[in-house]
Amino acid sequence: MRIAIIGYGNVGRGFVDLLNVRRAALKEEFGFEPKVTAILARCGGRLNPGGIDLNREIDFTSQSATLEAVLDHADVIVELTPTDVHTGGAGLIHCREALSAHKHVVTANKGPLVVAYRELASLARSCGVQFRFEGTVMGGTPSMALGIETLAAAGVKSMRGIVNGTTNFILTQMEAGQTYADALLNAQEMGYAEADPSGDVEGWDAAAKSVILANTLMGSDLRVDDVDREGITRITAAMVAVAKAAGERWKLIAQVNRAGDRVAASVRPTRVSLSDPLAWVGGGMNALTYSTEAIGEVTLIGAGAGGKATGFAVLSDLLKIHQSTQQP
Repeated sequence: MRIAIIGYGNVGRGFVDLLNVRRAALKEEFGFEPKVTAILARCGGRLNPGGIDLNREIDFTSQSATLEAVLDHADVIVELTPTDVHTGGAGLIHCREALSAHKHVVTANKGPLVVAYRELASLARSCGVQFRFEGTVMGGTPSMALGIETLAAAGVKSMRGIVNGTTNFILTQMEAGQTYADALLNAQEMGYAEADPSGDVEGWDAAAKSVILANTLMGSDLRVDDVDREGITRITAAMVAVAKAAGERWKLIAQVNRAGDRVAASVRPTRVSLSDPLAWVGGGMNALTYSTEAIGEVTLIGAGAGGKATGFAVLSDLLKIHQSTQQP
């Protein structure tokens, strides 16, 4: 499998590091021998049809490459550019071009799915290729595979969960006694929050993930502006203390419900009872509870962000493509 990576930030590097570590085991256990033939980054591009040496620091200064050139030497495009949940950004363009060129696409970029999931899924089917996106929700924890594949026969009625690790970390720190401002600063110092944390604390990231869940699992056509959204910026230490005294915890809960033919999504700070599994998900962890017709509730808990965790999701999608294309 020839792989081209577009976007080489924390997730791209996390994926490459994981690929180096797991390379021998992937070959021995699955006969899977991927090679990265191209990497496009902000600082330039590197193209080597024979495979880039991933054990060395990659030099982008001596060579440039275009998407068109990269597509000629790849079977799968891994799209990891920055997310734009309003327009889809460059990631949407890359996904369209790659699928139209009959290349499989794996992405951890939420933008293309939020803006044009139906279009891209249809394009992939018509071109006979796969479009995979495990890393878009809960990072390396296989929430999408659980919902789309494993629970398909169970009849998913709704989903609710903690899908943003940054806000969960902040709320956990506040329960431990910090103010919102101090907890946010701590999150930034530890790398959980960006210098501009608005995408997390105002609920945009969680809203985008709820749209992905709604559109991929329930066949809706929501956009991020359709989500009833409120972030955690109004939560005070006093509010946290009152909830704690009542045996509850504040969590930023993303919820997707189906009522007849209508699907609705919301993201709101919610007081959660300690009897709820979501109440015990602390720090930067994520969790998602699926409510099904056949087997009731199923809750998945795991790491929701970070280059290594999301890089694992990318590798998992690539292995699934390999396994499916090897079947007789």
